[in-house]
Amino acid sequence: MNETARLCTICARGGSKGVKNKNLRSMVGKPLIAHTIEQAVESGIFECIAISSDSDEILEAAHRYGADILVKRPPEMATDTAAKLPAIQHCVREAERLLNKAFVTIVDMDATSPLRNAEDIWNAVALLEGSNALSVITGMKSRRSPYFNLVELNDTGYVGLSKTLSIPIVRRQDAPKCYDMNASIYVWRREALLNGNHIFSERTMLYEMPEERSIDIDSELDWKFVEWLMQNRTESNIHE
Repeated sequence: MNETARLCTICARGGSKGVKNKNLRSMVGKPLIAHTIEQAVESGIFECIAISSDSDEILEAAHRYGADILVKRPPEMATDTAAKLPAIQHCVREAERLLNKAFVTIVDMDATSPLRNAEDIWNAVALLEGSNALSVITGMKSRRSPYFNLVELNDTGYVGLSKTLSIPIVRRQDAPKCYDMNASIYVWRREALLNGNHIFSERTMLYEMPEERSIDIDSELDWKFVEWLMQNRTESNIHE
């Protein structure tokens, strides 16, 4: 992979309603956030890894596991209703201010999607840097299709397909390809991130990941699935 100035950001709030204190909760022997930091380090492509949080505990844990820059997130960016994009932008600007340099490629990774591996990071970054895309998101093939078996409830209380085509789909395999975002890796060109207001642009591409590396932890059930998968991954590595 060509040498360029790349920054990794990991944004982790202290509060969580779905899974209490999840970023610091132990997952296979270490805080959840540690897995994402270690994956960023293992990838070997980042000049700097910056952590954004409103929690001093999270920032301290991040430092222990290899983060380079610790950014205290403003309270207004750490509420339950706050969008994540401004927090990423703030983290980038703070990291650049502290290091007195501008990065070329920004990669944000969510601590609640720890099943990715270094190859996923390399491939998502290579997809952006080898194309004319402004950004790259990651996702997996969707289990449900809005053209076939995903429905919406309308104002009258009835349901219908979320999306329709001029010729109805009778087999799911014939529907346009759809993907679930897995919140694992987001890659941007610097200007596209700092000047943008949305995750998507007219030049956003997708890097596909397998389902077994695409679970985002939003509930206790998600936590159990991810923990089981990571335990099995650890045990497999031990026996190899």
